Amino acid sequence: MISIIREDIRNIAIIAHVDHGKTTLVDQMLKQGGVFRENQQTVDRVMDSNAIERERGITILAKNTAVHYQGHKINIVDTPGHADFGGEVERVLKMVDGVLLLVDSFEGPMPQTRFVLKKALDLKLKVLIVINKVDRPDARCEEVVSEILDLLIDLEADETTLDNPILYVSARKGTATTDLSVPGTDLRPLFDAILKYIPAPEGDPDGPAQVLISTIDYSEYVGRIGVGRITRGKFHAGMNVVHTNVETGVTSPVWRLSEMYSYDGLKRVSAEEVSMGDIVALCGMSDISIGDTVCDPSCVEGLPFVRISEPTVTMTFQVNDSPFAGREGEYVTSRHLRARLMRELQTDVSLRVNETDSTDAFEVCGRGELHLSILIENMRRQGYEFAVSKPRVIYKVIDGVKCEPMERLVVDTPQATAGAVIEKIGRRRGTLEHMSGYDRVRLEFLVPSRGLFGYRSEFMTDTRGEGIMSSVFEKYEPIKGDIPHRNAGALVAHETGTSNSYGLFYAQERGTLFIGAGIEVYEGMIVGQNARPGDLVVNVCKQKHVTNMRNASASEDSLRLVSVHPLSMEECLEFIDDDELLEITPKNLRMRKKILSAGDRSRQWRNQTQD
Repeated sequence: MISIIREDIRNIAIIAHVDHGKTTLVDQMLKQGGVFRENQQTVDRVMDSNAIERERGITILAKNTAVHYQGHKINIVDTPGHADFGGEVERVLKMVDGVLLLVDSFEGPMPQTRFVLKKALDLKLKVLIVINKVDRPDARCEEVVSEILDLLIDLEADETTLDNPILYVSARKGTATTDLSVPGTDLRPLFDAILKYIPAPEGDPDGPAQVLISTIDYSEYVGRIGVGRITRGKFHAGMNVVHTNVETGVTSPVWRLSEMYSYDGLKRVSAEEVSMGDIVALCGMSDISIGDTVCDPSCVEGLPFVRISEPTVTMTFQVNDSPFAGREGEYVTSRHLRARLMRELQTDVSLRVNETDSTDAFEVCGRGELHLSILIENMRRQGYEFAVSKPRVIYKVIDGVKCEPMERLVVDTPQATAGAVIEKIGRRRGTLEHMSGYDRVRLEFLVPSRGLFGYRSEFMTDTRGEGIMSSVFEKYEPIKGDIPHRNAGALVAHETGTSNSYGLFYAQERGTLFIGAGIEVYEGMIVGQNARPGDLVVNVCKQKHVTNMRNASASEDSLRLVSVHPLSMEECLEFIDDDELLEITPKNLRMRKKILSAGDRSRQWRNQTQD
């Protein structure tokens, strides 16, 4: 087989921990790569095109773009930083020959840094280390470089990776340098390093056409679009191809390649012919999936696909059966819910959907709470109405022992609050493995995944909003024991009606309210958190009795509510317990008991205690 190096192309992915500046760096590479006109108005983080990405300031989906530099085309893949979207990172690494490992000059290597770097080294990809935010006043570049080199040695990286130069970058200013004592003026040192140290694609440009599909996109006009890097041969519009899968061994009938696109800047550009080394989007097939190989019918050879890490968290998605069901959603039936979840499976390789005993409920498994909450938010915005259960971890039996997922948790917090964090994580069965720092302390724990459910809001309170925490799945270990989920109970609505200031005023003495006046509630709906353990039924719809007394006290005329604390979706998922559900509609989030009637709940509790 002939193998030729195609020098005019480089395929790279930018990998990093969340908030280390990947998308900002891509912005500057696009600007200095000539994608935008001199006077063109652009937005920050132009690659974060999804509405939720822009709102939350995070990257959820991996995206392709390309810039031109000195006669070379550099295809760039911007990847997510959150561990929950690690499946996106794992599969797009099959499209590239090297990675830029971006590390914050203050925070240094974090859990996701280790995770994505290990995946890149497992695939034998070349790694170029980039220290970002070198203009930070608290930057500690020399220490961070030492930490990265220790991490590379720990992950058994080859000597060439250790010998590559380290680039010091300010993504915000668009500058790069290889020497900290010589400030950079633009990103040319970065582009030059990519051309010199990231290998060009290699393969047979004249062999039978072959491409591994790493990403699936969808268009209302052309249907499913498969994206991948061509490993051999040439594709041209109108040619006949087949797709096959190594895992299943299934090969499709011959189909016609209706249209093809390559990437140039932020656009997909229609292409008549693409060849080995190009990243291409192929149209014309209705049943193609991630991991399939599209190839010439005369030479059907499937390529192996990267093994995606298994989900660790599961939730039940079910049809909404509350008294307010069907009021606000456009898609409310089990048929709608099932079709939407199956459609999500086609583009999200980290997701699993299982049928349950009930036709109205589905078990949905993902990589973490954030992974599933983003899916819920997307469905909500698309008009779906449904209910979800509390997140639960997925247990495995290994060598006859029941095991649970463990996560490596890294916490950065002021020294004064470190003791509270260590105590809380200890209660949640976490083990402190490493501690360093003075004014700000870095703590590294190994903690059960279920121990982190509901902890984030508690953590922000304990660290007075100054703490940073992040975690990534580490391994399965034998179950660590009971972990308390919620110390306090819920305030539960007594009847269906509309909340008012009078009823809420007397309910607030019992705990923290989640709703204000003028909100429709129903019996069994959770309206607040009880200050004590156990649930308490309160009447937030109670009206003030009419009286003919003219000298009513001023305090009765001006009932004031203490501040109401409405919960976000993530906070609702953290709050609900095993016997509760979160009702999702396009307009509202409502927490509720699975059994709405207080009498029925009491009878069930008595039966359970007698058993």
